Formats: sequence, structure tokens, C-alpha cells
Amino acid sequence: MATDPPLMELRNVTRRYGAQVALRDVTLSVRSGRIGLLGPNGAGKSTLLKIVMGLLPPSSGQAWLLGRAIRKSDVSLRRLVGYMSETDALIPGLGGAEYVALAGELCGMPAREAHRRAHEVLTYLGLEEARYRRLEEYSTGMKQRLKLAQALIHDPPLLLLDEPTSGLDPTGRESMLRLLKTLAEEHGKSFLLSTHVLPDVERVCDTVIILHQGRVIRQGQTRLLCQTRQDQFRLRIVGRVDAFVDGLRKNGVHIGWDNGRTACGESTAEMTVVLPTGWTTNRLFRMAQERGVVIHGLQRDNEDLNQLFRRTIAESEHR
Repeated sequence: MATDPPLMELRNVTRRYGAQVALRDVTLSVRSGRIGLLGPNGAGKSTLLKIVMGLLPPSSGQAWLLGRAIRKSDVSLRRLVGYMSETDALIPGLGGAEYVALAGELCGMPAREAHRRAHEVLTYLGLEEARYRRLEEYSTGMKQRLKLAQALIHDPPLLLLDEPTSGLDPTGRESMLRLLKTLAEEHGKSFLLSTHVLPDVERVCDTVIILHQGRVIRQGQTRLLCQTRQDQFRLRIVGRVDAFVDGLRKNGVHIGWDNGRTACGESTAEMTVVLPTGWTTNRLFRMAQERGVVIHGLQRDNEDLNQLFRRTIAESEHR
């Protein structure tokens, strides 16, 4: 049975800028979906995006997009990609609809179709009332949605998103993440999301690629990469917390605080505990009873994306 080609495939890709090596022998294969591209500054994320777009050739190695070899001069291949840059790159004096339609024409769309499609996309993204407004009058949130609109104008199967929530307030960030998730779940779009904001990736992506010093050091589904912790739990307790915490610490339990409230000598609190070797949760309940504390919640606290990222970088540097 025939299967669809990988969304993106790189084989032994290296990219040099003179004596500096930005990517080192990168090999990866990614299926369609919602992919987070992570890495510290200088890890090679921007170089990888430029190679996928065909804007930058590898110094060595080969790359494919949707089963087609990526070549710098292949304009038709770029039409399969919508790119949302971190920087604005807007054209002063143009209105929103003009700007998005221009992006469509540059992708090869007939002018009339590009203008019609621009109005549709701007309406979908909530910019209908601002479509004739000059770009310099747009707020930060509106500019981010405008950049997403020009990436969507030619209806590409793949979106490359470089820091799409940059500069947004919490409400704008939430709105952008909802849009991205809807585009994937309801419209079948795949995207590669490059960002420093790990909660954004955790919220909308199901697969991650972690780059460090030009190498792919981890790749796969987040839920499979994150370690299942047998020793770490989240506790919600009510009672005389100080005595309980003191007893835990004396027995070698590591405690991390989430929040707490104290009144009349008693507290309600949430904490993360890492149990020593040989401990079971039964011992927590016994100690709570002895110290006058009631455990209202006990939940295993597995590794999250932030912990996975830090662990992966630390292991790579150690090697």
C-alpha cells in the first residue's frame, strides 16, 4: 500500500557560513502534523527554516519537502509553503487587503483571485474591519494576524511559523494559539513552529525537534519523549502544613511550592514532592495523618516539555 511521503526530510545536511557551522550532519524525517522546533539561540533553527523554504542551499547533504527535492530555484516548491516571519517586513502605505493580495500575486496567483482570497482570509482571521486600514496603523496583535494571513493566502499545506506570538499580550497570544490549532485540526494544515516559548509548543504541537549546536539531539512525539516519573507527585493539602513539610524534609523528600494560603495557623497549599528511593505514597498518607494534615489531591507529576528540553540540552552538553 502506498503511503504519503514525509512532510520534511533531511539527510546528512550541513550548512556552513565560512568557518562557522550552523547545521552539522542533520538527518531527520517528519510526518505531517504540528511540529515544534526548539533550541537555544544559535542552535540553527533559522538556518533550518531557510533551507526548508529553498532560500538557502545546504553546504552538503540533501533535503526534501513533501517528497520533492528542495532546490533554491524551484519557485513551484515554495508555493507549498507559507512563511510567517518573526520580523514585520510590512510595506508602509499599503492597506491590509492590498498587502495580503500582493503576497498572493507573488506566489503566482492571478490578481483577481489574490484579491478575493485576501478578503476571505482577513475575514477568517478577524481583520475584516481593518482590511483597508494602512499597515502602520495596525496594533501588534493585528500585525501578527496579518503576517499569518499572507502566509495562508495561497492555501499551502505547510506553514513555517517563526515566533508567531512574539510581542503579544496574554489575550492576543491565546487568540493566536487557538487560530493555529484550528488551522491544523479543522483545515488540515501542517506547521513547523519555531519559538523560545515552550508553553506555546506544549499547547499546540504534538511533535518536537530539539536543535543544539547545529545538531538534532531529540525528535519525536512529546508524550513519548517526556519521562514518566515514578517518584514525583503533586500534592494538595489542608491543615498544619509547616509540621508536615518539616517531616518530609527530614526524611529526604524534595519539595517545590506551587501556591499556598495560611489562616489561623492552618494552610491550604499545593506542592510538588520528589520521593526518596524506597518510598511509596502510603508513607505520605501516614505522615500526613501523624502531622494533622489532610491530603485532598495526589497526582503523579510526569516530566513536562520544559523539563524535557532542559534535560536534553544538559545531556547533550555533558556528552
